[in-house]
Amino acid sequence: MSERIVPSGDVELWSDDFGDPADPALLLVMGGNLSALGWPDEFARRLADGGLHVIRYDHRDTGRSTTRDFAAHPYGFGELAADAVAVLDGWGVGRAHVVGLSMGATITQVIALDHHDRLSSLTMMLGGGLDIDFDANIERVMRGEPTLDGLPGPQQPFLDALALMNQPAEGRPAEVAKRVSKWRILSGTGVPFDDAEYARWEERAIDHAGGALTEPYAHYSLTLPPPARAAELRDVTVPTLVIQAERDPIAPAPHGKHLAGLIPTARLAEIPGMGHALPSSVHGPLAEVILAHTRSAA
Repeated sequence: MSERIVPSGDVELWSDDFGDPADPALLLVMGGNLSALGWPDEFARRLADGGLHVIRYDHRDTGRSTTRDFAAHPYGFGELAADAVAVLDGWGVGRAHVVGLSMGATITQVIALDHHDRLSSLTMMLGGGLDIDFDANIERVMRGEPTLDGLPGPQQPFLDALALMNQPAEGRPAEVAKRVSKWRILSGTGVPFDDAEYARWEERAIDHAGGALTEPYAHYSLTLPPPARAAELRDVTVPTLVIQAERDPIAPAPHGKHLAGLIPTARLAEIPGMGHALPSSVHGPLAEVILAHTRSAA
């Protein structure tokens, strides 16, 4: 395991790796406002033990990557997709299996459209299609209105987690406890959730970010890609896997089925009981389906 700082335009991105660099590369793209450590070490090692060279990185404005005032230095999903490609360049990787989670699923769709030559395969989980306006759906759900796209909007546990995140926490123990409670809500009751495990991960994330107790928030200012770009996904030819978490409160079923339907090469897999989190109880089945997909793509 080693660390690298890689340039992407005028920002620097922190990254690290697991496994043998001689193995096929797999890039992990985390969700919004989360650093690389949103991918637990234990999960990354499972993938590496399965024969992959696993690379993860801090998005800009998270962790140890460049952090700036968003209003003074705005960017969009095009820049975030270019950041992922820059990480591959920084590790000397021409093509990679790419896995995106939540906001990372949106980023990976943009990669598939704008940087398709860098993909060996594509995996997206806990997210929706480019034609879904999640920001508008959240507002409509909060007003008690149905979504315009006909798919289910974010569910009550997500709204509960949002409310919790907006509550102040005084001191590090309180901040860690609040973060653990957020993840417990998002994970749901379908799979075991270990508070101590998540507390340990959040302690590491805080240390990784230099001890900052305030979670990043720049990505809340991002504007989603134009919905019309979803039509371009029909031209994606790379082997694609869409993973639906059975109890995801943010992108509940059938969001995964809808996303898979946008890409001719896509197939859909479901992780029973999984919510919008990565407790160790889902690491095994999740790694298994990703490893099977990368092997079949090879």
